[in-house]
Amino acid sequence: MANEVLEIALDLEALNQTLGGMDAAEFVAWSTDTFGDALVMSTSIGIQSAVMLHLVTQVTPHIPVIWVDTGYLPAETYRFAEQLTQQLNLNLKVYQSPISPARMEALHGRLWDQDNVEALNRYDQIRKVEPMQRALKELGAKAWLAGLRANQTSHRQTLGRIAQQNDMYKLHPILSWHSRDVYQYLTRYDLPYHPFFEQGYVTVGDWHSSRPLTAADKNESDTRYKGMKQDCGLHLPQTQGEAESLNSSSL
Repeated sequence: MANEVLEIALDLEALNQTLGGMDAAEFVAWSTDTFGDALVMSTSIGIQSAVMLHLVTQVTPHIPVIWVDTGYLPAETYRFAEQLTQQLNLNLKVYQSPISPARMEALHGRLWDQDNVEALNRYDQIRKVEPMQRALKELGAKAWLAGLRANQTSHRQTLGRIAQQNDMYKLHPILSWHSRDVYQYLTRYDLPYHPFFEQGYVTVGDWHSSRPLTAADKNESDTRYKGMKQDCGLHLPQTQGEAESLNSSSL
């Protein structure tokens, strides 16, 4: 049941040693056996999202797939989401902020265009973090499968295959994968990249905060948020102060 509390105490250090080298599909199977109905996954409907969506649903077809729709995604992303939902028969759970884009802009301005990290963080809390936290709570999640890869950001390089984020277990089946692994998987199963891949994007989010990769970029994260930050906050621990700020921003 979604409202039941599941208490599972894991020895993360021991498990990361034991499961660190496990095949990605086997790791998903272990996650399903361990957490059952309290297991969910997330997707950004991004450049390579078909990999995780296919990998996980081949093992556990009806897993809830959380997609946070910010209201600022490119039209191509919405169409790609529909394509993947139909192709993979996804149990897609779409969550949005309770404050509309128009209301947010009226109260706070165009937060993505203010050239400071504090404004970007507020934007992410309103449009992404609050909906995700609500989704996890409403779905009774205790463990969260995420398609993070270690070579994407400095924070992700510090993660284990199994991690803990606040009171949630985070499970990373493809943490050690590189772009070649992703390409080989997509090719093997005839899966699509996001349409923006052909335009030079290596990562895509909101229309106002993503751009194609250039020769001057040192890593993928430079193409998001004008290079001012690496992560939108969904995969970072949340402090009590941030939670209170998030709640007040959503009123």
